[in-house]
Amino acid sequence: MESIAQRYARLRHSFAAKVAAVPVERWQNRSPCEDWTALDVVRHVIETQRTFERLVDRELEPGPPVDDDPNGAFLAATDQVQAHLDDPETAKAGYTGYFGPTTFEESIDGFLSMDLVVHGWDLARAAGLDEHIDPADVAWVWSRAEALNDTMRGPKTYGPAIDAEPDASDQDKLLAFLGRQP
Repeated sequence: MESIAQRYARLRHSFAAKVAAVPVERWQNRSPCEDWTALDVVRHVIETQRTFERLVDRELEPGPPVDDDPNGAFLAATDQVQAHLDDPETAKAGYTGYFGPTTFEESIDGFLSMDLVVHGWDLARAAGLDEHIDPADVAWVWSRAEALNDTMRGPKTYGPAIDAEPDASDQDKLLAFLGRQP
C-alpha cells in the first residue's frame, strides 16, 4: 500500500512532467478553472503548498518566480513539502483545521494530493497535453471528493457538479462531479 509521502511524490512528479511539457506559447491558454490560464493553475498549486505549510507555522523557502520558471518554482515548493512528509516528526505536525484536529500529512493527502490530480488535468486541458488520469487515481480522488462533497465547493475551489453523459468514463464522471466539462 502506498504511503501518504509516496502518493504525494508520485503525483507531484506527474504534475511536474506536465509543467515541463507545456510549450511556452501555451502558458497563457485558458484553463477549465474560471478566469485562470495554464500558468495561473501552476501558480495556484504552488500557493496551496505555502498555505498548508503555514497551517503548521512553517514557511517555504522562495524558489524561482513562477512567471520565469514554472517548473523550477513548482519543484522548489514541492521539494520542501516532500521533505516535510518524508520526516515523521514534521509530517505529524498538528493543527486545528476546518474539520477539527488534523495533521500536516493528513491535509496534504486529503487536499493537496487530490489537487495535483485534478489540476494536472486542468493544466493538460489548457496546454493541449495528454488528459488521461490513471484509473487508480480517478478512484482515489472520487472517494475523497464524495466524502467532501459540498464542503469542497465554492469560489476558487470546485464548482457545482454538472451532469455527465450516461455512458461517460469514470474519469469524465469524476470531472463532471468536480464541476468540470470533460
